[in-house]
Amino acid sequence: MEILKTIVNYVLDLGAGVFMPAIMFLLGLVVRMPLKKNITAALTLGVAFTGISLVMGFMTDAISPAAQQLVKHTGIKLTALDVGWPPLSAISWAWPLAFLMFPYQIGINIVMLIFKWTDTLNVDMWNVWNKILTAVLIYFVSKNMILAFIGAGVQIILELKNGDLIQKSVEEATGIPGVTVTHPHALVAMPMTYLDMVLDRIPGIKDVHLDAATMKKKVGIFGENHIMGFILGIFIAILAGYNFKKTLVLGVQAATALLLLPMVAKLFMEALAPFSDATSTFVKKRFPGRDFIIGLDWPILAGKPEIWVVMILIIPIILLMAFIIPGNSILPFGGILMTGLAFTALLVTRGDMVKMLILSTLLIPVFLWVGSYLAPGITDLAKAVGGIDIPAGQMITRMGIEAPIFRYAIIEASKVTIGSYIGILYILLYAAGWFGYRKIMLKRNKQLFAGTKEDSVEE
Repeated sequence: MEILKTIVNYVLDLGAGVFMPAIMFLLGLVVRMPLKKNITAALTLGVAFTGISLVMGFMTDAISPAAQQLVKHTGIKLTALDVGWPPLSAISWAWPLAFLMFPYQIGINIVMLIFKWTDTLNVDMWNVWNKILTAVLIYFVSKNMILAFIGAGVQIILELKNGDLIQKSVEEATGIPGVTVTHPHALVAMPMTYLDMVLDRIPGIKDVHLDAATMKKKVGIFGENHIMGFILGIFIAILAGYNFKKTLVLGVQAATALLLLPMVAKLFMEALAPFSDATSTFVKKRFPGRDFIIGLDWPILAGKPEIWVVMILIIPIILLMAFIIPGNSILPFGGILMTGLAFTALLVTRGDMVKMLILSTLLIPVFLWVGSYLAPGITDLAKAVGGIDIPAGQMITRMGIEAPIFRYAIIEASKVTIGSYIGILYILLYAAGWFGYRKIMLKRNKQLFAGTKEDSVEE
């Protein structure tokens, strides 16, 4: 056990820029990819992950202080501080059985591939902590280890099945065949898809499709990535009360990020296309009728400027809702840049920024409510783990908690061990919503992506 734990920790400490290329290099060996091409593609993938992390970090470091200054300007006083994802990751990895989630996820994935229950091979082991967090939260409530691993297992299955469903959308957005996104944030596609169907029935909205390319045609220079970035940076700086100098600096920083992100993102296509081709050739020879999909983290989508435009525009909306929505206790702060909402909305709407903004706005209350619901438990877990300074009378949580509806339902369902059964109803409702969403997506994929090979996953 200790040896396995040591190996897992060592691999994680390498970081995504080393860890992911190593996994893809091994995959390249399995699918008989030429060694020279394999090494080049794997190293390029490492450069892509490192580059996108640098630019995203630059963007976050520039925008976050302005957003947090905006929070202070509002004077909002709430009891649960949004600390972002790092403290929750620390809580997850402090769980004694955390390292078992690696073989657990791999085992479930292999079984599902063998029985044709999925076509997705999830190589995004970096985000395994999200499954650990689900298990930790369930165990905290139920004190039942079996239920904790069952809950995490259900999340693993949903991520794989959702990866199958959104693959065509990911390919359209990135131009990279044979890849998908298995990040748990993408599970928000389920409620978004239902809401998107409603928007498609509203005159004035259904007839508009404003993506970055369309905006560039309509407004000329103001649709250029760096110009949009500059304007958005100035907008947030003014709301934050920055002086003239700091306002201009933030404008140029945002312009820089939005210009560089698509450039760096092209490296993902350059790196992943050879793996996709080699995997496809290998699978067709040995598994006729099957198509395997590589599941990756969401930054393969980070080059889409629509994500960053919407993410910045919803900052003041988040603050307004945090102030006016009954039942919210979260003070948005560390995780105020809600990339999870934005990239999922991009996939659901095919990059329509108007609908992306509306869908994100409609779902912000869900994140606030679930984050508030989890705050007491996360605070108690953080105190037990130690290393996180929590002032007296204050709680911590995460506003942008991944898969909020699923997590709320599965945690409530685990309360059967303490005599509460309402969670069973929540799980049944979630399951009904999921199967409806699956049916919608299968139909949508056939309509929107006619002529492409249909999924080989058994119905």
